[in-house]
Amino acid sequence: MVPIENSELVQSVVESYLLHGQRRYSRSEVAEQSGTSTELTQRLWMALGFPAGHDDDAVDYTDADVAAVSNFRALNVLSSADSRQQAATARTLGQGMARLAEWQVDLVLAEINARVANADPAADQAEAVRTATEATISTLEQLNAYAWRRHLAAALARSLDPGTTAGETIRELAVGFADMVGYTRLTRHLHPDELAMLLEAFESTTTAAITENGGWVIKNVGDEVMFAAEDPADAARIGLAIQESTMMVGGTPELRVALAYGPVLQRFGDLYGSVVNIASRLTGVARPGTVMIDDEAAAALADNPEFDIRNLRSVRVRGFNRLRPHVLRRNDKR
Repeated sequence: MVPIENSELVQSVVESYLLHGQRRYSRSEVAEQSGTSTELTQRLWMALGFPAGHDDDAVDYTDADVAAVSNFRALNVLSSADSRQQAATARTLGQGMARLAEWQVDLVLAEINARVANADPAADQAEAVRTATEATISTLEQLNAYAWRRHLAAALARSLDPGTTAGETIRELAVGFADMVGYTRLTRHLHPDELAMLLEAFESTTTAAITENGGWVIKNVGDEVMFAAEDPADAARIGLAIQESTMMVGGTPELRVALAYGPVLQRFGDLYGSVVNIASRLTGVARPGTVMIDDEAAAALADNPEFDIRNLRSVRVRGFNRLRPHVLRRNDKR
C-alpha cells in the first residue's frame, strides 16, 4: 500500500495523468465544446457509472471528457441511435471498464511501491513517486490497449466469417455452462486465500479448455463460466476437455457441464434466449463429472464419430415442461 505521506502525491499525479489535465470545464462548457446538450452529457456520464450532480456549472470535467463526448458523437451508429440505445452502450462500456479498474488498482499500487523502493535513495522522494506512478500507469495502459485490440480482432474474425453478417444480433451458436458442485457449502470453510486459489484454478482450467478448442468465454460469475462456440463439435470438445482437465487438477471440486445449440440473441457481448436458458437448466440437472447436451446439439453431433451420445428421459425444469437431455462422451471405440 502507498504510504500515507505519498498518497496525496499519487492522487495528484493520477488526476493529471489519467484524466489528461486538471478539471477546468463545467458540464455546460463540455456540451458547448462537443456540440451537444447538457442533458446528453449528463446521461452519458451517469450511464458510464460516474456520479453526476445537478449543477451544470460545477467545474468537474477535463479535456478528456470533452474528447470523449465528441468521439461518442463521431460514431454514426451511436449518434443516430435513440437515447435508450446510447445509454445502454455507455452503461456496458462503463461496467466493463469499472470491473477492470477495480481489479487493477491493487496491482497499480503495488507496482508504484515496488518502483519507489527500487529508486535511488538519494533522489527526491516526491519525484520518485511521480515517476513511478506515471511509468506504472503508462505500462498498464499499453497492456490494456494490446489485450483489447487482440480480442477485438478475434471477435471481428468470428463476425466476418462466411455465412455471418457483421453486426448481426441473432446467431447460431453452441452455448455452454460449467459450474462447481457444492461451491456454496465449500466456501463456508475456506480461508480467503484458499478461495482465491480455488477460483484461479477453476478459471484458468476452463479458459484454457475453451480457447484451445475454438470457443470463447462469455463471462465468469463466481463458481460458473459461460462459453460459446460457432461449431457444435467445438463446443462438445470444450465440455469434455473441461471435465477431463478438472479431473487432473487436485483439490478442484467436481463440475457440471452442459451445452445447447441454436439461435441466440447477441447483445453487448452477452448471449440471451431459449438456447442459453436450456443450457443453464441442463447444467442444473447434470450429474457431477458429466457433459449434458440438448436435442439440437445431439442432432448436430449425431453423425460425428468422435462422440458417443446416450439419450436420457425427459426432465421437467423451471420454464420447460419437457426437456430431453443427452449425455455426451468421447467415442472410445473410434
